[in-house]
Amino acid sequence: MGELLPSEQAMPDEQRKRTSELARSVPKQLLIGGRWAAAKSGKTFETVNPATEEVLATVAEGGADDVTEAVRAAREAFENGPWPRMRPHQRTRCLLKIAELLEAHADELAALITLDNGKPIAEARGEVGRTIEVFIYYAGWATKIYGETNPSEPALFNYTLREPLGVCGQIIPWNGPLSMIAWKIGPALACGNTVVLKPAEQTPLPALRFGQLAVEAGVPEGVVNIITGFGPTAGAALARHPGVDKIAFTGSTEVGKEILQASAHDLKRVSLELGGKSPNIIFADADLKSSVSGSAAGIFRNQGQVCSAGSRIFVQREIYDEFAQRLAETAKGIRLGDPFDPHTTMGPLVSAEQHERVLGYLEAGKREGAKVKIGGERGPQPQGYFVKPTVLVDVGNAMRIAREEIFGPVASLIPFTDEADAALQGNDTIYGLAAGVWTRDLSRAHKLARALKAGTVWINCYGMIDPISPFGGYKQSGIGRELGQHSIELYTQVKSVLIRL
Repeated sequence: MGELLPSEQAMPDEQRKRTSELARSVPKQLLIGGRWAAAKSGKTFETVNPATEEVLATVAEGGADDVTEAVRAAREAFENGPWPRMRPHQRTRCLLKIAELLEAHADELAALITLDNGKPIAEARGEVGRTIEVFIYYAGWATKIYGETNPSEPALFNYTLREPLGVCGQIIPWNGPLSMIAWKIGPALACGNTVVLKPAEQTPLPALRFGQLAVEAGVPEGVVNIITGFGPTAGAALARHPGVDKIAFTGSTEVGKEILQASAHDLKRVSLELGGKSPNIIFADADLKSSVSGSAAGIFRNQGQVCSAGSRIFVQREIYDEFAQRLAETAKGIRLGDPFDPHTTMGPLVSAEQHERVLGYLEAGKREGAKVKIGGERGPQPQGYFVKPTVLVDVGNAMRIAREEIFGPVASLIPFTDEADAALQGNDTIYGLAAGVWTRDLSRAHKLARALKAGTVWINCYGMIDPISPFGGYKQSGIGRELGQHSIELYTQVKSVLIRL
């Protein structure tokens, strides 16, 4: 399992040359006020190809001074620029132009995602497609942000306005380096806000290329600003900056708590989409073939680096052994290797740090008594941050591997007895981002959907995301809901107007 064919031992020379040229063609500076500039400190950092461990590019390392300049540009664009004041139809056209340019450069953007993140090229193309869908969806919202006329006495006219918040700081993760831009920037711009975006330091290239396309689409100066850099410096400066009206963050629960604390001194609006340890519950009456394939996708897609991954797979005791065997066989068929090879179905983890983190959890699970059904070790590749897709059995819900977010291709199989046990164990976590239920019993499905404390519950499927449907978490999985109408609420505020006639 996971062995490379001879033709896959290295990226072909011509392809390597093309991808290296692509990485070099992307801007390496900060986008502030519609212009590209070096960091004030002159500092840079390297972004690395996780499949080869080679340096892709050297990128500007923004700091607090750069964040201040970007916030100033965003404030000027909001207070005095055309964006919040233009006709909503114009904002619609601009967002549609962004979507059009994303589509025109889809292959290039997918390659950048694969270079910087390591996900297989087919998954990267899917991410580009989802990004385009989100921008198209929010382009339509620009003309549909309504106020209300409230009942009042005859001599009084009472109505509301829904207005943009202002300058929005947005901090995105590395596991969806392009799609998370759409989730944040799409609704913010539709509502008339300006933004300062801080992409993950592991994957800056897709965001920088997006910045180029946003300028090409005609987004006015200062409306979209991009600061590459590190979380403890650039990210922290953005979170605590007094000129920022709202912070939106997707990432770990630990960092989310720090951002919430940083926002307290001036009561910024905050939305957080954080970690998860999502239960995926398989009943004995479920269609076994589809539940196995769906569960495999739910934990192994994007190398398991998905906040809503179905990492705790609860299997009813009657089918536990058979399900474990079939899931292991599915994992055995996963092809590790060069993510640009069309036959590859799993690439490397994003970084050396993440690689060691996942391997550390595998060792911790073995020490606690979990048994490795398949995988459980680093990949056979001599270079790159590969981990074999892993199925662990004999897992208890109290083990670290069942309590803490691993963020890797590690499925922990836990037995359960009945509906009550499934809900009890499934909810026994600090997280509440997502859950899955596989059963032919529709009544049971509805009962579990109500009983599970999660922001999204998938029934007989896993991981489906649509821009129309809200996404976010219960408990320590976050605050607020992204996508759908709910993002409009995150990026606007309501003003009451009362007029004595």
